[in-house]
Amino acid sequence: MSDQWRSSSSRLLGLYCVLFVAWSSVLLGVMYWRVSDYLNDLAESGLQQRAHLFEKFNGQALDDALRDSLRYDLHGAYAYGIFSRAGEPLAGPLLAIPGDLRMDGHAQAVDSWSLRSGPINAPGRALGVETQDGRLLVFVRQSGKLTAVNSIILDALLWGVSLTIIPGLAGWHILRRRPLKRIQEIEAATKRIIAGDLGQRLPVSGRPDEIDRLSSIVNAMLERIEQLMTEVKGVCDSIAHDLRTPLTRLRAHLYRTRVVLEEDDPRAAQLDKALDETDRLMARFGALLRISELESHQRRSAFVELDAGELLRELHAFYLPLAEEKDQQLLLEIDPQVGTLWGDRELLFEALANLLSNALHFTPTQGRIVLRAVDDRGTPRIDVIDNGPGIPPQDRTLIYQRFFRGGSGGESTEGFGLGLSIVAAIAGLHGFRVRAGDAPGGGAWLSIRCAAEGLR
Repeated sequence: MSDQWRSSSSRLLGLYCVLFVAWSSVLLGVMYWRVSDYLNDLAESGLQQRAHLFEKFNGQALDDALRDSLRYDLHGAYAYGIFSRAGEPLAGPLLAIPGDLRMDGHAQAVDSWSLRSGPINAPGRALGVETQDGRLLVFVRQSGKLTAVNSIILDALLWGVSLTIIPGLAGWHILRRRPLKRIQEIEAATKRIIAGDLGQRLPVSGRPDEIDRLSSIVNAMLERIEQLMTEVKGVCDSIAHDLRTPLTRLRAHLYRTRVVLEEDDPRAAQLDKALDETDRLMARFGALLRISELESHQRRSAFVELDAGELLRELHAFYLPLAEEKDQQLLLEIDPQVGTLWGDRELLFEALANLLSNALHFTPTQGRIVLRAVDDRGTPRIDVIDNGPGIPPQDRTLIYQRFFRGGSGGESTEGFGLGLSIVAAIAGLHGFRVRAGDAPGGGAWLSIRCAAEGLR
């Protein structure tokens, strides 16, 4: 769910919903405040009108007029009381002056008052005036009816906002799914491209929106990159392929010349060196052609499901005698939770053999090498760990490049600089990830994380 919230469409629609809810809440609050204010003004105006009407009466006429007014109060919202200046009740259903009511002709809010029929605990408004005969006249009006009107208006506003928000949330959920699905398709295609399949293209839906425009631009860029890569690889492959024939002929001529020479002939040593250099050149061109073959992704037809533990046991048995010759420890560690791999058994054996060969070469006598398979979040990971000189941090991004030969102390190492390039090419063919780091006790740590679901 957290990944879905990271999409721009989800955030934009979510922001719109938040702003809509916030604005609706402000609108609701303003309307409720305005309606409440209007109803309070209406209640106060009603009380003042009654006070102005009855303050014109005196004596018994006032009492009779007030008594008659109650007949027209169908809802029983009003009550009155006539009091002496000392606050003693003289007439009317009101038994006491509510609270600290001022006799200034202005309505005040009250929470309770006492009637002859019993106490009333409800919000209301009260108003007091002095009559012409020197008595105190108090009117009280319950706010219940006006509050009911206010509640009806509030309920109507809440229902209106709710019925607007619910379809908005449903629309947000529907609208964000389509862009998110397209982004997931683009992500899957991008992973295959990163794995080395430059023939992949980002999906285009046919709608001329911003995602399609971006995908079209990236696809055009990928086509150009694939074309340039094909041209460069074609030139390198052609050179490597064309030079193999003359080198083979050169080696044959050197070998025939060397055969006819005696062992003590001084020219024999020079010819042996020439033969060795010719073999090295031919091996280098063969490795280049091998990398080109792997990067062309033509070997995936041989992919099968493999047992990682069985593959590592075979490697360990193959290289254990070589390690014993150098008085080195070659340990095998296999996590029982490790699952199966999907790939070409011969190629994976070759890649791991290259890693083990490097470890045996750089680890000193009586050194320690660990070949290990572990479960990395449900995915097999194969580690080759040694306690040799290790790989400098600045070289870890370069070791997979062709002809790169790093070394401690600035000294170049032996070899062609193509072994780890072959490992990277095999890993790229499978969609695996190769990483280099430091071993816990010093030395090199190279690992292959075998996650390639997108290539099946």
